[in-house]
Order: sequence, then structure tokens, then C-alpha cells
Amino acid sequence: MIRPQFLKSFCLICLLTFSKVNLRAEDYSIILGRPTASSITLSILHKYTVNAMIVYGEQSNQYPDTLNALTLQAQVPLEVDLLGLKPNTKYYYKYLYKTPPSSKYTVSPEYHFFTQRAYNQAFTFTLEADEHLYDKKGVRSLYQVCLNNQAADQPDFMMSLGDIFGDDHNPFSITSHQLDSLHKDYRPYLGSICHSIPFYVCLGNHEGENDYYKSFTPPNNLTYWGTQWRKYYYPNPFPNNFYTGNTELEPYGIDYPENYYAWHWGNALFVVLDVYRNQNDTTDKPQGWNWSLGKPQYDWLKTTLESDTSQFKFVFAHHIRGQGRGGISNAQLYEWGGYNKIGGNSTFSQYRPGWAKPIHQLFVDNGVNVFFQGHDHVFAHEVLNGVTYQSLPMPSDSTYTIGQLANADAYLSDTLSGSGHISVNVSSDCIRVKYVRAYLPKDTFGVHKNREIAFAYQVGSCQNTAIQTIVKSPQIKVYPIPAQSILNVYCSSPIQGLTLNNALGQKVMQGQQNTLDVSQLPNGVYCLEVLSESQVQSKKIVIQH
Repeated sequence: MIRPQFLKSFCLICLLTFSKVNLRAEDYSIILGRPTASSITLSILHKYTVNAMIVYGEQSNQYPDTLNALTLQAQVPLEVDLLGLKPNTKYYYKYLYKTPPSSKYTVSPEYHFFTQRAYNQAFTFTLEADEHLYDKKGVRSLYQVCLNNQAADQPDFMMSLGDIFGDDHNPFSITSHQLDSLHKDYRPYLGSICHSIPFYVCLGNHEGENDYYKSFTPPNNLTYWGTQWRKYYYPNPFPNNFYTGNTELEPYGIDYPENYYAWHWGNALFVVLDVYRNQNDTTDKPQGWNWSLGKPQYDWLKTTLESDTSQFKFVFAHHIRGQGRGGISNAQLYEWGGYNKIGGNSTFSQYRPGWAKPIHQLFVDNGVNVFFQGHDHVFAHEVLNGVTYQSLPMPSDSTYTIGQLANADAYLSDTLSGSGHISVNVSSDCIRVKYVRAYLPKDTFGVHKNREIAFAYQVGSCQNTAIQTIVKSPQIKVYPIPAQSILNVYCSSPIQGLTLNNALGQKVMQGQQNTLDVSQLPNGVYCLEVLSESQVQSKKIVIQH
């Protein structure tokens, strides 16, 4: 960490004297992280070796504070901390750099960030999950659209719920160099908005930071290399006077793994879990009672929830119990819910002796409002015992149907296809959640529109309902399944159009009535899009002649 002395001598007049040569965004990327009430971390990665400084202040285009004498080596990220900031304050800053031996600085656009919000002050945060650029399920151009959509929400921070950097498909042959490239690959994309939006990482299964791999030729394995490169490029929280989290110091230069953590923002508690690093099993995909958060993380979670009096509480993980599919159907089982899948009896005390209660019961007893997860690549909204279980879509699926076709059957309530992000607004009395869809320009000539709200709901007293209209989806039934010749569609609102896509996301049939003749289509799995009242809902169907 570099923490040069703060100078109070820089001014706008000085800034205007520096050269404003053509600025190329690809020359550098800035990722904000670890925002607190009085500080923030900037991870700066520059294409060339440069001398640099940061100027900042509380007013736009006025920068009384300076962090100078920075030297960045080419392609080596440098973390710098801005300290002594005021809480509940919006700061503006610019990044200035020069390439030796030049004496003229290049000046960035003006960026900004917020320090910790005051209690009951409204704010917004955004969520994405399962970017999957590394295995080409994710399309880069659509991912950039989704990032731009998140920036338009003006969030205080954003979070990925995992499967962003990793590729554990070849866990025993992957190299440190390959993992370096996988983590670095996202810098230009995240850098396009995270210069002004702090970024948090919640680990997914494909990051490969799984304790199963830790024992294989340490430290030369997927887990240690993945952790090292993630920390190298992205500043995640570690325990201090603002964040709590994993206090275990790991060997081989890792120090704090920065894998689970919690903090307060406004009137809300944020808790991020790592459901992979402490599984303590002999496989990389433990099932049933073999999966665990690990006792240290469970005890930390329990203490964090029970000692907190925040108005709202959010918990985040890549997926309930790490593997499998679905939301509340999993929330009732094993360590998370206490019950066995077969037989339906509770054996929590037998399999977790000395543990107080299942994870879901911790949520219920301590007022957790929403649990957010990824992994299944589909939007799904469910509620169990007053706790909302919210699954996220991909931000980069240009077929718009991957998760709906593969995993929607694992959910018991609202599921929607598409790509996009989740935007959450928190105020003194209400949580407002909306699913914001992302579309490529070529896909917006019909009924779709980029940034359309596919689904929205509220949690809390929400007295000021004028702030956001609740999107209520019409009831849809499709029969028979499997379909042989005629597919019937019932909708509680007038049907304006039907579109049938194959498993590759290709359009194979359209119609405007409540039936489709599918007798000439090959057997297989399809996705039916039903347009009604300017809303599009998707249903997975099977054709079998």
C-alpha cells in the first residue's frame, strides 16, 4: 500500500495548466474498492510506466487535496488509499499521469465516489452474476451494455456474485499465467464504470478458490493462484475497524483471503459469504451434509446477524450450499435448512453438533430481508418464511435464454429469462428491487427495449409507493408439456405475441394467437416468449412427437 502525505496545495487553476493530450481509456483502468466512512482504495493499472497523481475534493472541478509522487510500472496494478475523508460525502477526483521524461501531464475525466452513507439516507447498489466471458457463454458486447446500464443507475457500489474470473474446467492443468490473464481480462470492462463505482467480489464455484484444490502441490494450484491474482487486481475488504470478515491468515503470501466480509451502509447491513473455501470435503462438489460454510464462518455469520440492529439486512452468496440448482427448495435442506431431502426429517443436531440452528433459521430469527444468489443464470424471485430469495440472471447472455431453459424448473415461483442486472434502492422505510434487462442494439427493433424493467418488488413499509411502480406479471400456463402438435397458451392478460426460440436462442416460430402448431419442429427443449401488456415472460417447453 502506498499512502503518501496529503498535500493541500493543488487547485483548479494548476490543473488547467497541464496538457490535455488525447486520452485513451485503454491506457489505464481504475477500480475503486473498500469504501468506508473515511477512506477508499484505488487500484490503478497502467499500460505504460508513468508518474502520476490524484487530485480530489468535495466540489466538482475543485480539488484542494492531492495524492502525488505515484510511480506506476507498466502492467503492474498499484493500490493507493485516499485517507481522512468525510463520511456521507460525494467526492470528485481526476487522475493525472505523465510518461518520463515528459513534464506534461495527461488529465483524466472527472470521476467520483461516495463515502459511507448516513443512517436512513437513501442510496442504490447494483448486482450482477455469472459473467462467464472466459468460456464464451458470456458475450462481451452485451456485458458492456449491462455495465453501462448499471452506471446509469448511479449506484454507490456494485457487486458480482461470482463466476466472473475463473475457469476451473481444467483445475489440475491450469497455470498461474492463465489465471493472471483471466483476472486481468475484466479490467477494461469493469474499469469503464468502476472508476466511479466501488466493486465487490463474491466468489463463485468457477473461481476455483475451493479448499479441495488447496492440498494439491501447494502453493502451485488453482486455489492459491486464483486467490493471489484476484487480490492482485481487485481490492476486496479485509477485517479492520470498518469491515469484519475472515481473520484467518493464509500462507504463501496470501495473508487475508478477503473471501467473506460484512459492513454497514446507510441503514443496512451487508453480509457476503464464501460457500466454497471451507467445505472440508474430499471432492470439489460436496453434496448434502458434506457441504459446509465451516464452523468459523458460521460462527461469524451468527454473531454478525445477532449483534446487528440495522433496519435492513442483506446476505449474498454465489449459491445456496454451493452447488445444485434452485432457491427455496434448497433453503430447507441440510446445513442451510436442517432437513434431509429424502425422508424430510430434521437431523441438524446430529450432523452439526454444537451449532445453534440452520442458516435459514438464522435469517428468519434475525430479520434478514433478502438473500441474493447467482449460479443458475436466471432471474427467480421466491419468499420463504418472510425471507426473499432472489436469483440473478446473467449480464451477458445474448441468447437471453440459457438459464431459463436449463434451470428455471428448479424454482417454485417467479422466473424470467433475459440478461441484465439487479438494481436495489434502499431508503428509510423501503427496499425497492428491480430487474433491469440488457439488450444488444440489434435485439431492440421488436418489443424489447434496453433497460426495460422486467420485474420489480418492494420489501418494507414502503409508504412512498410513487417512487416506483410495481411490475405485476400476468399468469401464464402452457400445455400440454411435452407438446406433440398443438401448443396451447393461457394468459390472464391479452396475448400480443408469441415467439418460440430453440436451445441456441434462435427464433423458430412466431404467432399472435393462443396456440402454436409445433408439429413440424424437431424434438427438443425450447423457450416460449409470451408478450402481454408490454411485458415479456418466458416458459421452457419440451416438444416430443
